[in-house]
Amino acid sequence: MTSASPHPQSISIRPLQGRDFDALEHLASKELAAEHSYHPTGPHPTMEQMRPWYGVLKCLSWVPNPLQHMLCAFVAEHAGQPHGMIRVSPVNRTRSTWRVEQIAAESTLVDGQVKLLATDVASQLLRYCLQNIWEARTWMIEVDVNDSAALGVYRQTGFQPLAQMAYWAIAPDLLTTLAQREPDLPNLLPVSNADAFLLHQLDTVAMPPLVRQVFDRQPPDFKSGVFQTLVNGVQHWVRRVDSVSGYVFEPQRKAAIGYFNLQLCRDGRCPHVAELTVHPAYTWLYPELLAQMARMTQDCPPQQLCLASADYQSEREEYLAQIGAERTQHTLLMSRSVWHKLRETRPVSFEYLPLPEVLQGLQPARKPVPSRFSMFGRTAANPMPAAHPIPPVSGTVRDDHGDSAPASPEASSTDGKSSDRRLPFLNHDSMEGSQG
Repeated sequence: MTSASPHPQSISIRPLQGRDFDALEHLASKELAAEHSYHPTGPHPTMEQMRPWYGVLKCLSWVPNPLQHMLCAFVAEHAGQPHGMIRVSPVNRTRSTWRVEQIAAESTLVDGQVKLLATDVASQLLRYCLQNIWEARTWMIEVDVNDSAALGVYRQTGFQPLAQMAYWAIAPDLLTTLAQREPDLPNLLPVSNADAFLLHQLDTVAMPPLVRQVFDRQPPDFKSGVFQTLVNGVQHWVRRVDSVSGYVFEPQRKAAIGYFNLQLCRDGRCPHVAELTVHPAYTWLYPELLAQMARMTQDCPPQQLCLASADYQSEREEYLAQIGAERTQHTLLMSRSVWHKLRETRPVSFEYLPLPEVLQGLQPARKPVPSRFSMFGRTAANPMPAAHPIPPVSGTVRDDHGDSAPASPEASSTDGKSSDRRLPFLNHDSMEGSQG
């Protein structure tokens, strides 16, 4: 897809401000708009819902907390007018994977002559997030399979298909029918922070390796701290939403084989939202867990129950189609990896180091002259003479058995005369007497 604008740099991107909410209301209905209300842990708040809390969320973004990145949004503007908006948030606690929650853009005119397409604005917003959010190693986005314009923008930005998602809605009368069945769950336990390791194992087994690598969840992602408990209390007080969760424990394997998290709407203003995870070897838990969640919804006003399924969860999709659930949306989950270029450096090697220039002061002043090393006598290496120098012996020396032998090849000179050198520690008179 080619851009129709020769001046894309005329669009400036900046963080979201409070004065942008009025201008962003009409962007949601423009040419390129996508918003995903489903969230794994419950309904994700929209921009309209976060508008009254803008000041509080802005202050929370300055200190580390679970809500620090809830209002992480950027606006693309030209000539002081917003023409696009993107909202992103981290998926896990390590913030290695981020997700595009909402993106909206509209076409505009640049310099009064050339039209800037909405796809160009959306592409610039995506590239801005990819380049400036350094914590993210992987990005995720979800788009409707029938939105060809958005699919083209995301593919051009480098996103690749990861999985196909289907969203189902179970009608209130169907929930009443499912609630009449007594679920067979003898080992259904409430969830606490001590069960984070078991839930992490279940989440790891339930996803394919590629999907698991993208989500990059760890045991701390399944724990709820004091701040999260406070947030749930605020949601219950403001939005009348309760969170109920449980898991099925297998005593023989000592592992969790099923988990559900149900967001119950007590006032009937929004549907119930459920997150369901089942071990691939225990797919018979789908009817039991759905019956358990249906019984929990009977105390609330009649509302439909929404949940999602992926294309690698074929047993779940077959069961939902069998009981008569309605497929409301079909989306494509896409992802891409990001490698931030820090700096290119040459490999460290001693052959590239300028040692002669650095060690100039340690260079020898003149070329060294090799000399003979002697163990005896005064030399440069041995300035002190030997304690008892032994001169060469002339003539012959008798051994203990009375045999005579030449003392040294140097004992006789070339003219046949013997040397007059004698050993200083021998009695020469006694030697001459014995030889006579």
